[in-house]
Amino acid sequence: MELKLIRPICFFDLETTGTNVAKDRIVEIAILKIFPNGNKESKTWLVNPEVEIPADVVAIHGISNEKVANEPTFKELSKEIYKMIKDTDLGGFNSDRFDIPLLAEEMLRAEVDFDMKNMVSIDVQTIFHKMEKRTLSAAYKFYCDKELTDAHSAAADTNATYEVLLAQLDRYPDLENNVKKLADFSSHKRTVDFAGFIVWDEDDEEMFAFGKHKGKKVNDVLEKEPGYFSWILNADFPLYTKKVLTQIKLNKLNNKLG
Repeated sequence: MELKLIRPICFFDLETTGTNVAKDRIVEIAILKIFPNGNKESKTWLVNPEVEIPADVVAIHGISNEKVANEPTFKELSKEIYKMIKDTDLGGFNSDRFDIPLLAEEMLRAEVDFDMKNMVSIDVQTIFHKMEKRTLSAAYKFYCDKELTDAHSAAADTNATYEVLLAQLDRYPDLENNVKKLADFSSHKRTVDFAGFIVWDEDDEEMFAFGKHKGKKVNDVLEKEPGYFSWILNADFPLYTKKVLTQIKLNKLNNKLG
């Protein structure tokens, strides 16, 4: 089965210095771009994260500090990477909760105004967990009857993710071969930011999903407790979360002025 596409979709995978979206950095990124006519384009970049890669992380993906010492930084690669994913949809394995939020952070640090307003994302892991509840290696074996012998290599994981999605479409007739529908099915919750600190409520208004104001509308909180906005901007939250919150505040101000 082939994926039905209206526009290109980029499956991608990151190897990183750790799992903290706000602090950690990319050390390898692989992108597999699928075009509506079936053509494919793939690229892999090693990235100098400009910070130390912990030894326990090196033991997982095998990318040492020495290996990336002379590689370009993400900022140096950002325009090339953004050009490849611009005007596409995105796909990955655990991408909604990790890869996309971390990619967004790196883009914003590189002063690339990345957002998902005109994009949707398919998280193949979510489809897998809703249907079978296992790991990428198990998914690859289960759906494709292949061993993922080079796990934690970004290129191998990316290609395996794409093959798993195609096999999922073959296996589950109720999965519609439509990127938007697959994105909806593979989403966990309707988030406004990538990290899930701000979500849409049942009235399609922004709501905090954490802390003392969890479940409260963002605009109500900012109006009653304006210092909460400053606290978030100065605390250890992802850059994209801060960007979204600032935009909500500006929209409310503009509505008042209008």
